[in-house]
Amino acid sequence: MRTRVKICGITGVQDALAAVAAGADAIGLVFEEASPRCVTVDRARAIVTVLPPYVTAVALFVNAEPGRIADVLNRVGVNLLQFHGDETPDLCRRFGRPYVKAVRMRAGVDPHAYASDFADAAGLLLDTYAHGSVGGTGETFEWARVPRDVAKPIILAGGLTPDNVKAAIDAVGPYAVDVSSGVERSKGVKDAAKMAAFISAVRSSYG
Repeated sequence: MRTRVKICGITGVQDALAAVAAGADAIGLVFEEASPRCVTVDRARAIVTVLPPYVTAVALFVNAEPGRIADVLNRVGVNLLQFHGDETPDLCRRFGRPYVKAVRMRAGVDPHAYASDFADAAGLLLDTYAHGSVGGTGETFEWARVPRDVAKPIILAGGLTPDNVKAAIDAVGPYAVDVSSGVERSKGVKDAAKMAAFISAVRSSYG
């Protein structure tokens, strides 16, 4: 099965175009002000405008107020929501859009339970747990902890790079992989060559 690729933390039009040229299936727009990769609504609209058909624009939120989420959805043409905080299933589904729920893989976390609780989620994004952080750590977690029988598409994140993504796919067999810091020159600025190398490595995992 082909592994899909999302490049997250896109902050500029040129980076979005480079991600698309490299073969990304989706790009992520961060609407969390504490993140160095946060984008304004105006910047996000400019980015989404240049995306061709069949490239998914994903809006990422972390414990955002419902009004803030609704405002972004009213003003930016995103296709998919990604919730990275402690959002409830009711909150995630209230906007009438497909969504992905992020799961920070701390000790004792059971992805099966998340798949049950968030039964209408389009997928689960499994990310590295770090105290005081909700993502973007640049660190991997133990891939052997990911069960193969979760009743949701699995998106693997956390410390992925062009050098380790093939091994990650071989170990987990995810529906998709999600990368941000692993393809950057600096925080919030992507490297076109790294994005191309990352996607090439993903493609090598399925021949």
